[in-house]
Amino acid sequence: MTPPDPRRVALLLGVAQTLAWAGTYYLPALVAPAVVADLGADPALVYGAFSLALLISGLAAPRTGRLIETLGGRPVLLASSGILAAGLALLAVLPGLWGWFAGWVVIGFGMALGLYEAAFATLGVLYGRGARRAITLVTLVAGFASTLGWPLTAALLPLVGWRGTCLAYAAINLLVVLPLYLLVPRAAAAGSEDAAPPEAAEPPLPVAWVRRSFLLLAVFFTLRAVISATLAVHLIAVLGGLGLSVAGAVAASALLGPSQVGGRLLEFTLGRAAHPLTAARLGGALLPLGALALVLAGPVAAVPFVLLYGASNGILTISRGAVPLALFGPRGYPVLMGRLALPILLAQAAAPAVTAPLVAGLPAVAVLGLAGLLAAAALACLLPLRAAPPPA
Repeated sequence: MTPPDPRRVALLLGVAQTLAWAGTYYLPALVAPAVVADLGADPALVYGAFSLALLISGLAAPRTGRLIETLGGRPVLLASSGILAAGLALLAVLPGLWGWFAGWVVIGFGMALGLYEAAFATLGVLYGRGARRAITLVTLVAGFASTLGWPLTAALLPLVGWRGTCLAYAAINLLVVLPLYLLVPRAAAAGSEDAAPPEAAEPPLPVAWVRRSFLLLAVFFTLRAVISATLAVHLIAVLGGLGLSVAGAVAASALLGPSQVGGRLLEFTLGRAAHPLTAARLGGALLPLGALALVLAGPVAAVPFVLLYGASNGILTISRGAVPLALFGPRGYPVLMGRLALPILLAQAAAPAVTAPLVAGLPAVAVLGLAGLLAAAALACLLPLRAAPPPA
């Protein structure tokens, strides 16, 4: 039996992830203002529904990991497409603000079953420690989710309205994403070089080392999630606070997406020979360096800051899947990914609202300086991490 090509599987997952992210995570940026205008609703409540979806996704993530370990990734990903389509359809057909909330509750469960952590866990089940390259390829392709999603949403809104736009994304999940997941193999061929090694092939890891290493990783990625969730909402305003014009702040912010893809390309090419932990440390160091340059040089360093911050995010997206796999191995990897996703998604749900008063009350340079300090504190969590000690 010919083993499934990990590059082919990664491309399938990458395209599916691009569309899944475009129709969920990147949807409110353009649709929510139209919902506010149409329903006459409080913007905080409209955006709060999306935060609720992230909260639900985080709480459901550990259970998702256990499902993938038990059933494999394919059936879980297939279920995610149906659930996301159902949630988007509810947004389209249910009236009022309660319908908007109901749709996002359902979408939250679909996000837990079908976004990055689920895709990474699927690859870990299929290819074991050999999944790193596939994980990188998935993030390279899906890095264009906003590049595709925002123009598509902007084109649909004047044609079919926000409800029709949600219905279009529901159809995309059923007609495009679900068939792509049907092509994902159930498992790699046993005995092939791409197949995940059996659990017995690796000795059990020291429990104390696992707990300590997992805690350090969780703190690192959670602190970085606080920064990315905050700047995702406030970056343009903060750059404007540095003295940039509105056009200048938007232009600088627009470099974030390409720089994220650039960071992933850097990991895919130059970083392929490095240990995933080394690549993660490099990615973790770029944001503090960018913040330091901004504090020292002022607004002239706004563009270098965005480039370094974006490259940092791009590398660390890969690291979220690759570092746990490299440290802990394929045994229990889906469950571990679910547990790791829990604090990250909770931080993403809470950070924009919690940090808003801080962003509003401090000078922009202080906000970005604090982001750099928080990123440096996160980086400190990676420095003590080492490969597992040999079994006694």
